[in-house]
Amino acid sequence: MTQYLMSVIHDWDKIGEGMTEEEIQQSFADTGRFNDALKESGSWVFVGGLTHPSNATVVDGRKDQPLVTDGPYAEVKEQLGGFWVIDVADLDEALDLAAKASAACRHPVEVRPFAGPDGV
Repeated sequence: MTQYLMSVIHDWDKIGEGMTEEEIQQSFADTGRFNDALKESGSWVFVGGLTHPSNATVVDGRKDQPLVTDGPYAEVKEQLGGFWVIDVADLDEALDLAAKASAACRHPVEVRPFAGPDGV
């Protein structure tokens, strides 16, 4: 089995844009059902949703004195909004689950394998 990170990509300025409150609540319910299915299949490792990037704090400890900066590191339109860590047989299974995750949460999902002892 291989572990993959499935990252939910949000355009934080447009979250929920064009969706009714009912549609937003339905996406939460669909994501909950997807999570339940992951648990039942044995693929579930960990899941988390993140707050708005403005809540981020960046710590750069590469110099003698760490530099601590409020806000996100990158000035980009789309950022990580949540994630799943899954354990599945192969990339094809991970991609299949990512398609289901994307449909449930109504956002694009990026899939990346964790590096093993010898790399990917």
